[in-house]
Amino acid sequence: MTSASGPDADGERRIVSDAAGVAVLGACAAWSLITAAVHDGRPEGVLLAVLAVAAGYAAGRIGGALLPVGAPFAGALAGIALTVAVPHLAPGPQIAAPLGHAGATAAVLTLSAGAACCAAWAAQVPAVRLALRLLAAGTAVLAALLGSASGLVTCLAVLVCSLAAGRTRHRGAAMALMGVVAALVTGLIWAVAARAVPGGFVAVLEGRLTPHRVRLWHDAWGLLGDDAALGAGPGRFGELSATSAQSLLSDGKPHSAPLQQAAEQGIVGVALLAAAFGWVLYALWRGPRPTPVALTAGAALTALAAIAAIGNALSFTAVSAGAGLLAGMATARPLADEPAGRSPDTRARGAGRTAAR
Repeated sequence: MTSASGPDADGERRIVSDAAGVAVLGACAAWSLITAAVHDGRPEGVLLAVLAVAAGYAAGRIGGALLPVGAPFAGALAGIALTVAVPHLAPGPQIAAPLGHAGATAAVLTLSAGAACCAAWAAQVPAVRLALRLLAAGTAVLAALLGSASGLVTCLAVLVCSLAAGRTRHRGAAMALMGVVAALVTGLIWAVAARAVPGGFVAVLEGRLTPHRVRLWHDAWGLLGDDAALGAGPGRFGELSATSAQSLLSDGKPHSAPLQQAAEQGIVGVALLAAAFGWVLYALWRGPRPTPVALTAGAALTALAAIAAIGNALSFTAVSAGAGLLAGMATARPLADEPAGRSPDTRARGAGRTAAR
């Protein structure tokens, strides 16, 4: 007789996590429409991002079920090819490129590294596993060649976390730690925007991210103060920010996903963004894939959250769709059984347990 932690309970958990995802993404779309109606905003960007995440997640669930190794491998190659083939994603010396493309490059390469590492953990042949990890390391090398320091750091971080995931016993604790890391990065950016940090630290940050970006953050904080509940309306930051209006290459965004949500959709928008990230971590925690796969995807998505907190990465549809794709592949149940691996807790939560009568 199957116990409460067997396949039936696993199916119930998947229904709960899927329902939570539908509710969170639906709330994000609905709130953008509400705030747009109140302030005559433009919700198309938010709606496109929500659609991209949902479509990527659905495609990832299908691909991960059919090809647990091939799907993430193909996703990693697609991300690398996109970075190389599309010039605007490369942060090289492009005079006409506005701020944000460097963050998109780092985000795409980070997701590619995560997908390659997920494929490595799903592979059964040691040589294939090694080749996939070398591919993940190659994304860090590519980031360095393209001049993306943040991409180099995040790709290496994902690779190291993936290797450490094989020895992790408690999936839930690791997911909670990832949530804390994302919260700390976001809190630091909010403190800078609110001018609540020492001037020396701000000077160092301006040296890395340019004073223009820090001034955009200050403008976003000011807009939040004007209407903390509803914000200024989706897509209206560019017309209300003095710093953005004075820039010849401005794209009308504050280059921080949490601050953009705060400025344009108020505290509720920030809460919904946090809920979306929390839902992904919850789905990975309760998912049927082995622990190293789930933790690797979680590490890549946490790195993406950090990149999005200091840049404009989530404004690129490829990044939103890639995040959904990776999350979907890491929460899919493969049609064929996966090996448990050598780690003490590489199986999904509750997998393979039966109760004796």
